[in-house]
This record gives sequence, C-alpha cells and structure tokens, in this order.
Amino acid sequence: MPALNFKKEFADLVESGEKTQTIRRPRKRPIYTGDKLYLYTGMRTKSCRKLGEGVCKNVKQITISSDGWVNVDHIEFPASRIAYKDGFNSVEDFIGFFLKRYGLPFRGILIEWCQDGEKDPIKT
Repeated sequence: MPALNFKKEFADLVESGEKTQTIRRPRKRPIYTGDKLYLYTGMRTKSCRKLGEGVCKNVKQITISSDGWVNVDHIEFPASRIAYKDGFNSVEDFIGFFLKRYGLPFRGILIEWCQDGEKDPIKT
C-alpha cells in the first residue's frame, strides 16, 4: 500500500482528479499495477493532508531529455504529450523542473492511477 507525496503546487490537481500520473525516481520498494495508492501532500509535517486514494494502472520506464523529448517504454514522443498531463503549464516548466531537481537526462518511472471510486481497469 504505497503512499505518494505531492508538492503543494500539484496537490489541488491530484485532489480534483485532474492529475492521475506522476514521474518519480525508481523506488526501493517498487509500485506494481493493481497496488492501492495513498496520495498525500505535506507528508512528515504538521500540514500533512490526504488527497485521495487510487489504484495503479501502469508503471512505465521514462527518460526525459533536455531536447523536449521523452521516451516511455521505448517509445519516443514530444514532452508536450506528457507535461500537461503531469500538471505543468508548459513544456519549458516540465523540462526545467527535472533539470533543476535531478539533472537531464532523467531516468525514472511514470506511475498512472485511476482515482478511488472510478472503475478499476485491472478488474474489467
């Protein structure tokens, strides 16, 4: 039952269900398709708030390069196809976020979920 923590800037999007994916570094304890996810902001602080729950639909390998392209499970496409879904206002903000925090190219995982209460794609 993995917990995911989101920065304040993304919390409202996660809570409203607009943001149903996140890009992270690989985890020590991996998330698997079908796992129940607990979504929070402010974990390990007094202002910790639960944003919701979800069920993991997919976990994919992702590489983000500085040239505005991403590679998801060996398929390359423009970063714009993923940046807006991930809660960024522009491709430049998306690339800048990963450049500043991790350096580029960034290699990690893309986690997608359906919100709690939605039809579970795993069981259909």
